[in-house]
Amino acid sequence: MSVAEVTLAPSPIQPSWVLEGDPVARNHVLSHSADGTATTLVWDCTAGRFNWFYDVDETVYVIEGGVVVKDAAGVTRCLKAGDTFYFPAGSHAEWHVENYIRKIAFCRAPLPRVFVFAKRVFRWFLSRLTNYGRGAGAPTAVPDNN
Repeated sequence: MSVAEVTLAPSPIQPSWVLEGDPVARNHVLSHSADGTATTLVWDCTAGRFNWFYDVDETVYVIEGGVVVKDAAGVTRCLKAGDTFYFPAGSHAEWHVENYIRKIAFCRAPLPRVFVFAKRVFRWFLSRLTNYGRGAGAPTAVPDNN
């Protein structure tokens, strides 16, 4: 089944986020990762202007229509079909959908900082262990000239 054929279910925007109009949003989850940290979904929305707060990292690919997005610094970007954009967890954006937008969203819950640090330390130790036998710090044989 293509993303154009999936049946979308209502996914209302929080009323306190709506700034203008009566946007109607819908979605359909395509997949979840085995560890529960990643989700892929199709999402669409009719005309309106609203805030969006990102509690996960989200990369969007616009399939149809478009949106003008304004970030917290006031920088605006016009996204249209074929565009990709990344919204990091903790960010905020104002969305202005003039007519309609349909997107695929790739969402990922970021790891807590302590886990990121532990992962880096583990990889560093692992790289030292695996490089030991490959020349970096490995003992070398000295020819015996006797």
